[in-house]
Order: sequence, then C-alpha cells, then structure tokens
Amino acid sequence: MKISREEAEVRITKLRELINDYRYHYHVLDESIMSEAAADSLKHELSQLEEQFPDLITPDSPTQRVAGQPLDKFEKVTHAQRMISLADVFSEEEIKDWDTRNKKLLSAPDQQKITYFTDIKMDGLACSLHYDNGILTRAVTRGDGLVGEDVTMNVRTIANVPLRLRESELEISKDPKTPEAHEPTRVPNHVEVRGEIVIFKADFDRLNERQVKLGEKPFANPRNLAAGSIRQLDPKVAASRPLKFMAYDLVEPNLATNHESYQKLREFGFQTSLQDNVFDSLSKVFQEIKHLGETRQDLPFNTDGMVIKIDDRAIYQRLGIIGKTPRAAVAFKYPAEESTTKVRDIVISIGRTGAATPVAILDPVVVAGSTVRHASLHNADEIARLDVRIGDTVIIYKAGDIIPQVKEVLLTLRPDDTTPFDYQQALKNQYPELEFERPAGEVVYRVKGENSDLILKRSLEYYASKPALNIEGLGEKNVVALVDSKLVQSIPDLYRLTAPAVARLERFAELSAQNLVTAIVASKTAPLAKFITALGIRHVGAQTAVSLANRFHSIDHLKDATSEELLEIPDIGQIVAESILAYFADEDNLRMLGELKELGINPVYEDTSSLPLAGKSYIVSGTLENYGREEAEDALRARGATVTSSVTKNTTALILGEKPGKSKLEKAKKLGIPTIGQAEFLELIR
Repeated sequence: MKISREEAEVRITKLRELINDYRYHYHVLDESIMSEAAADSLKHELSQLEEQFPDLITPDSPTQRVAGQPLDKFEKVTHAQRMISLADVFSEEEIKDWDTRNKKLLSAPDQQKITYFTDIKMDGLACSLHYDNGILTRAVTRGDGLVGEDVTMNVRTIANVPLRLRESELEISKDPKTPEAHEPTRVPNHVEVRGEIVIFKADFDRLNERQVKLGEKPFANPRNLAAGSIRQLDPKVAASRPLKFMAYDLVEPNLATNHESYQKLREFGFQTSLQDNVFDSLSKVFQEIKHLGETRQDLPFNTDGMVIKIDDRAIYQRLGIIGKTPRAAVAFKYPAEESTTKVRDIVISIGRTGAATPVAILDPVVVAGSTVRHASLHNADEIARLDVRIGDTVIIYKAGDIIPQVKEVLLTLRPDDTTPFDYQQALKNQYPELEFERPAGEVVYRVKGENSDLILKRSLEYYASKPALNIEGLGEKNVVALVDSKLVQSIPDLYRLTAPAVARLERFAELSAQNLVTAIVASKTAPLAKFITALGIRHVGAQTAVSLANRFHSIDHLKDATSEELLEIPDIGQIVAESILAYFADEDNLRMLGELKELGINPVYEDTSSLPLAGKSYIVSGTLENYGREEAEDALRARGATVTSSVTKNTTALILGEKPGKSKLEKAKKLGIPTIGQAEFLELIR
C-alpha cells in the first residue's frame, strides 16, 4: 500500500510515541500495555516506514538502538561533576557514628531538617548519561571518577535506556512510586543521569544456558559480564547481551531532595530499583536494612548493600567531600558471601553410612552473616584438585548460603614448609583400628566390610542405650526390625513413627508399639549431656558429654565451638577436640541435627553446680550390689559428680565393688586417694 510522505510522517510519530509508551510502562512501571509480539510488530512497521522515508529517521527513534560500526578505541571524557564512590559501613554502630559526625558539622536548624533517603545498592558498572534537548547524546563510564570513556554506541543498544526523555504529564501519577500528580513541565536543555548497568539474574541464567548448549564456557557472574559488554569496541556484542540501565541519581537539574530526583527520573522514563524510601529516624533505617537483607535474594538483580543518604541535597552539598567520598552518604554492606581464612588442620569424619569425609578446620571467619570454623572438603579427589594443605590461605564461600566450602587456595600466600595432604595416611593416623576401601567407580573412602544398614543399626542401638537416651523397648532386636522394614532409615525417623505402623511389624502388638512410641517421644526433652552421648561422637563418652553440656549449655553452641574452646575443658585433648570438630562439620550430621530440631527434639541443660556432689570426682571399680557400673556412674553424675576412668591426684574417692581393678587400687593407695565401699556409695547417692 502506497503512502505519502505526509501520511508517513504522522504515522511514524504515532508509532514512536506508542512504542516509547510501551517501553516506559514495561521498564519503569513494571506493567505491560500490550504483548511483546504486538510491540515487535509495531517496531517492524516503523522500521519499514523509515526505510521508505530515510529522511524521517531521528536519533531518538526506537529503531536506532541497533548496533553501529566497531570503534578503534574509546574516547576519553572528563566528567563535569566528579563521579565519586561511597564509603562502606558494616554495622549499625558505624552508621550511628557517621550520623553523629555529620550533625557535628551542621547548624541546629539543619540538624532538625535531616531525613534519610535509602535505596538498594546494585552490583554493576556505573555510567553517566547526558541528554541535550531531551535527546541522548553521550554515555560515559565512571573511569577513575574524573575521566571516563565514551560508550554511547553501546549504551544506545540497551532497551530500557530512553533515547528521548519523556516530558512530565499528569498521567505520570499512575507511577506507584509517584502517586501525586505534577504540573506539566518541559525537559531542561541539559540533563545528566547516573546509574548502574546490570544484567538481571534470570537473564544471566538464560544466557549461560545458551552458552552451555553451544558448547561455550559459561560466564562467571552478571557484574563482570555487564562491565565487559559495555567496554567492547564492537557495539554488536553489547546489543547481544540483556543489559539494563538502572538510574540512581539525577545530577542535572539539581532538585531539592534525593527522593524528588528519583520521582523525576521515573517521569523522564528511567527504570529504578523501586526500593527507594525516605525515613525520619535511624531506627527506621535499621528496620529497612533488616527488611532488605531478608528479601534481597528475591530481587531480580544482584545487590551487596544499601545506600543511605541525607535526603536534603543542599545539606548534602554543604557537608562536602572528604578524600574521595561524600560525607552525606554511605553504603551499608551486607555480610560477605566469600572470605579468606587459614586452614589450621584437616580431619576426617565418619558418617552414618561409613563414608570418610575430610573437613578443613579454619581460623574463624564471618561469611554471609555467620561465623565459619570448618568447611567440607568432600573427598580425596577434591583435596587433590584444590591441592589444599594445612597452613594454606583459602577463599571460603557458602554453597546455597548454607554449607561452607573451600573455593580456592591462594598459592602465593602458601608457607614454604607445607606438604601435600596424604589422605590414606591421615585415615591410618585418625582411625588406626579401622580398615577403609574405595569401591570401584566411587570417589569416597568407606569403612571396609560394614554396610550402611549395619552402621545405622549400631547408631540407633547406641542412641537408645542406657548411657544415652535410655529409650525403653528400643533394644537390638527391635532396632533390626524397624530398619529391615524400612520404617526407620535414619535417627530422625524414630520420631516419625506411629503406633499403628509399628504394630504391623511381627515383633510388636498394639500395646508394645504404643509403649515404644511413647518412650521415643519422652526422649525429646532428655538431658543435654545424655543427648550429646547419644550422638555417638567418636571419643565422647558419658563424662565428656557432661563436660561439654556444662561448658556450652546447648547443641547450637557446641556446634559452633572452636578448637581452643574445646581444649580449655580439662578432660578434652587434641584427638577428642578434632573428633568433635569433625562431627559438627559433617554435612550428614548437620542435616540430621536440623531434622531433629524440626521434629521438636529439644535437649534440656541441667545446671549441676548446686548439686550435693558438684566439684567431686569418683571412679567406680568392680561390681556393686544391685547396681551395674553404668547405673552407678549415672547415679553419681545425676548428683553433680564427675566420673572418670583413671585415678589422678584430683580423684575424690575410689568406689570399690567386688573384684576391683588392682592397678586402680594400687594407684589410689600410692596417691593417698580414699576408697569407699557399697554402704558409703549408697549414702552418697541417697
């Protein structure tokens, strides 16, 4: 169909307005006024008309986002106003100190006027966009803050960058962040907007999926890809990447407040984070930090912090710059998801399936908000791949924000005297009485000759035994029945049992099944020391469990114990400490403890310091009438006593039954330790 130039000019103008309106609603207001297919159809029609009437093409036309010819180099551009970075703060205390310093420099009236503007801090490449008479004329990278590079041709390809600024209209009041209507105003002759060039997480994932399908190496992270794309001399590269420009500052015109600047940015047609707010107190700022900390993983872009500014721009400018950062703004950084630390030791944990898992014992370091003291090394092959050694400095990260792992060894910081970790020798040193094998096709060493069901049965028997939780009815034969029937495939499964399900097994009747389930439920609030014993931590017996309970008061605190804290306990040496550290570094064990907690297992710490035998130490040797040795020791511990297995100068008394050990009796005599018999023992525990 033929069309005159005049008709084409009218049609082109309307198409551009509609396409730009679609772009504005889609990118800025996060809503769609038509389907993407319909918008593409309009762009295609516009492109055909401009091809037919090339003299009607303007720099701000949506068709002009296409990449131009490759450049030989980037032109250097001096910023009219320096692009400064912000000082980082890491705690509420540092934010309070920042606020106090600012107020000392201000008059009383200015202090009263202070409100705080906040926004999420995006992780990308900072860039400044310049508009003359509403048309994009130049885009410049931050560079060193004084001089950047002209990347206009690349930035023009970014779909959400306005090629022409919108003029303020009453309809702008539809903006959820700008509810109030504004009087129509003309776009100033010159506008400078600063923001971050980013790649959204979902776009990055899709891009990497495509890379893998093409047999190409995946990109490392969104920030590096965004920065690298903008600094390509061939604009076609930038055009092929899903880049976005997220505005965060309106430099010119200079409005009264930062929040007004954000409103104006959205009116001009710029996409912002929509996380900006104004608060009248620091306590509300702290609430916002907490809120964004809890929700930032759900945001479409990567972020590592929150920007806090004094909202009043006149006050902001009066406070000036110190060094390279403005006084009136700081960037709160959320806890790092990676950090560096030293490997103090490598110990091996035996899981419930018999698998031997190596664990790096680390100098404590905060990663993603929690203190990390150990990290899984997975298996011998992973140790060899990383070439991690005792004494190395390593980068630690949290896989899925949960399990600490070693990402990389910093070889340049390696001490000269380190040697490669000998996995098989470490197994022999740490478990001299066990044999290990590495089944064909597997990467994990396992205890030789013991399958996982056998280890599980032994763990359950010990968990329910008298020294541990003393669960009535859960002896060897019943454990075998429960495991063989697949009703119980882990310790947490005990707490999922129901009486009807147990009653269906051959060994049980309705009453015995109910009694067993009742006994298991009763163990949910067992004494903490008994629960620690029940876990079956290697080298941790009943008395060591009491010492651990008295020192840490909860499983959560014990789980976070350092080697130094463990070694402070009198009856714990290096081997026992390493065994405890290894147990709480094993991923299987941590999952099991998490499941138990979710199932309502809540061990109770009992303070024994005021009990009648507190501070006294006894040894039981020989057979006591009406008491097994374990029962006698339990009775003593229940009254606050310490029970040990060897005579020392700190032993209060040696309790003698029938046929006591000669060596203990001789040593007690030699050290002058008193001995007591059955009658005195009964008096002690009465």
